[in-house]
Amino acid sequence: MYVHVNAAVSVDGKLSSRRREQIAISGDEDFARMERLRAESDAVVVGIGTVLADDPSLERHDESLGAAPPARVVADSRARTPTDAAILAGDRPTYVLTSEAAPADRRTALERAGATLVVAGDDRVDLSAAFAALEREGVDRLLVEGGGELIFSLFEADLVDELTVYVGSVLMGGRDAPTLADGEGFTEAFPTLDLRDVSRLDDGVVLSYAV
Repeated sequence: MYVHVNAAVSVDGKLSSRRREQIAISGDEDFARMERLRAESDAVVVGIGTVLADDPSLERHDESLGAAPPARVVADSRARTPTDAAILAGDRPTYVLTSEAAPADRRTALERAGATLVVAGDDRVDLSAAFAALEREGVDRLLVEGGGELIFSLFEADLVDELTVYVGSVLMGGRDAPTLADGEGFTEAFPTLDLRDVSRLDDGVVLSYAV
């Protein structure tokens, strides 16, 4: 499986403000780029923090792109995804990646709401095993859209092939504001990136890296 992380951050590397509210960092040109990335992907994944904070539908709105809309995926170790979440609406497949620690009643509720559960890992989602299960379901290209905890975990598990970051011309600040890669952070063996392209878009720049 090819895993592509795509994110938009402020000039100081924040995904949103310390209030964790959804903030438009980029503009129309970058939204169109994101739509193209979704059209090229078999599935789009976000972490449970993004679902609880933003309730994204992960819909693709530009029907002119032609390809079938991607499946939707949530990494959710405790099966906390609300049963009325936008990501579960409609008839597109939604996979919830969860762990053995998820309460049985929450798993049952999500299945009744239309989700397909992928149980991998004891206390937290084993992302390598979960992604292997998605690959068996036909997901060959996976687009990651956040948040910072999930992105860090993917780098920690050495699962990322490509990273694209839109850096907007806004400063957010805040020691508690989410960053591109949160989690525990690396203290050694830092992941290295190979800068492949820099392009100006809207009022910012897009940095494209191979990992």
